[in-house]
Amino acid sequence: MTDVNYSIRIDKELRDAAFSVLENYGLSPSQAFRLFLKQVAGTGTVPLTFDYAKSSIAYEKNPVTMQAIADAKAGIMTHFDSPEALLIAVKEDMDSEVL
Repeated sequence: MTDVNYSIRIDKELRDAAFSVLENYGLSPSQAFRLFLKQVAGTGTVPLTFDYAKSSIAYEKNPVTMQAIADAKAGIMTHFDSPEALLIAVKEDMDSEVL
């Protein structure tokens, strides 16, 4: 996998507010951006809603989410003993895949 650098300009207030939320999830900005891009590449959609009038997100249109729901209903789940163990597994998965 060949890594590339990508720079963006954002408002300092936006950066501080967003990075604080990411930190609460245990994610670095780089990890969060990679997760976002993997979702876009894997589903061919943007994992956001731009229709603020609706009260719910139409997750039925997202094949990754639907597969996760089907797996959960079938009892196909991975158990993690801690949030740290989950983050390690996510990082390993991210490192093993190419965007």
